[in-house]
Amino acid sequence: MIAFFGMGLLGSNFVRALRRRGEEVQVWNRTHAKAEAVATETGARAFADPAEAVRGAHRLHLALSDDAAVDATLDRASPGFAQGLVIVDHTTTTASGVKARIAEWRERGVTYVHAPVFMGPKNALEGTGVMLLSGERETVARLRPVLEPMTGKVVDAGAKPEGAAAMKLLGNLFLMFVTTGLADLLALAKAMGVSADEAAALFGYFNPGATVGARLERMVNGNHAEPSWELGMARKDARLMEEEAARAGVPLAVLPTIAKRMDEVIAQGHAHSDWTVLGKDGRSR
Repeated sequence: MIAFFGMGLLGSNFVRALRRRGEEVQVWNRTHAKAEAVATETGARAFADPAEAVRGAHRLHLALSDDAAVDATLDRASPGFAQGLVIVDHTTTTASGVKARIAEWRERGVTYVHAPVFMGPKNALEGTGVMLLSGERETVARLRPVLEPMTGKVVDAGAKPEGAAAMKLLGNLFLMFVTTGLADLLALAKAMGVSADEAAALFGYFNPGATVGARLERMVNGNHAEPSWELGMARKDARLMEEEAARAGVPLAVLPTIAKRMDEVIAQGHAHSDWTVLGKDGRSR
């Protein structure tokens, strides 16, 4: 039997998929009405007390909000833990929190692993997407076959117990940058009288995503001496963008911060370096 805590969009669809595969599932949610609704729909059993919800389970899955929610919920649920219980936490949390949590529960005789996901509610229902898993090699090997049906692809993030948590935060950080960058793109388009549809058409023939790997490799290797785009010229383009937005009275969210960083690095003598030198300090820390 499986216990699943957290009946948000992701957790509830994980439960729906588990029930479709014939798994016996007991569910809990901080707002009990959500757990009851999923139970009524799927045939899972809902509990108001997390200790009762996990009682008899051989595996406990979590899809909660943050480190504090995970720690508080596990503390409340622990009286119901059976011997041999494995906790599989899909919550996006800090890497440091995961490391401490694994050590704490190991001392208490409970296996805890962190398995965050890159997937939305639809993926959880369909068993598609990416799940990250890291930690002790035997545990990862043992859990992988039972986790793969939930996501379609399980990526081994290494032996460090906090490795999966770190990769999840890095991935989400990049998504935030991309989304906010697109917001600035649409804002600048508006300032220049370009419609949103016209701006979106740019990506029909311009694919910046294809350059990410090579650009990151250059940053990691510190190869800035042979520029493909000089930082000084990139800064000039940023100035043009800021001027266009200012003329139209359209605010930009991230470009001013990028321009400030460019100015700092140019002041360090890197005007003629490849513009990927912007990552030099962050890479060396």
